[in-house]
Amino acid sequence: MPVTPDLLTTLAPTGRIRAAINTGNPILARREADGRPAGVSVDLAHRFAERLGLPLELAVFDTAAQSVEAVTREEADFGFFAIDPVRGAGIAFSAPYVLIEGSYLVAAGSPLTDNAQVDQPGCTVVVGQGSAYDLFLSRTLAHAQIVRAPSSPAVVETFLATGSDVAAGVRQQLEADAAQRADLRLLPGRFMVIEQAMGLPRPRSQAAQRLLADFVEEAKASGFVAQALQRHGIQGAVVAPAGGA
Repeated sequence: MPVTPDLLTTLAPTGRIRAAINTGNPILARREADGRPAGVSVDLAHRFAERLGLPLELAVFDTAAQSVEAVTREEADFGFFAIDPVRGAGIAFSAPYVLIEGSYLVAAGSPLTDNAQVDQPGCTVVVGQGSAYDLFLSRTLAHAQIVRAPSSPAVVETFLATGSDVAAGVRQQLEADAAQRADLRLLPGRFMVIEQAMGLPRPRSQAAQRLLADFVEEAKASGFVAQALQRHGIQGAVVAPAGGA
């Protein structure tokens, strides 16, 4: 669709397109040694700004909750999020561009051997506060107790410090933690699939939402998302199908 001056004003009322970047999910974004953000979502942010012909401003956050808050309050013009109905109250999502598995990690000697065994009385599950896992498990766990770490990267540290039963998070991040310690293991399979999408503040116009949705579909169809995953060495995450999951 054509990018008109009115549409640019709706998308970027400050004259710059402001992107919220969450480095708490290393599959999508991270900080380099010099502090600069890099990753799949950063690449997509630059491509979207180029598509609009606008300068890009990155607002970098350590947690998903901070990124969600920035876009919901319209302190950022778009961001990268796991689709969730709670977040949907303030954010209009595109279709997903990447699918990521959520997994459970336990101590090597834990009696838990299957994802279905986690939701039982007395079982404690550590999640990153405000993460997609926090939102999903808060709705779906009927018996287990949730323990919230300050951020997703702090989940395993909190799990070990509190003596909890289970850590929940991005499969690749948990695999990396388990690989460094012989006393940890992942439960087989996954407990959820996370649909990672782009999103705008919900008050933005339907035309703005359509433009973002079209951009995401083009980024998938052209191979840009797949190339970004490969460029950043991301294993396990897959490009979402056209139009959704």
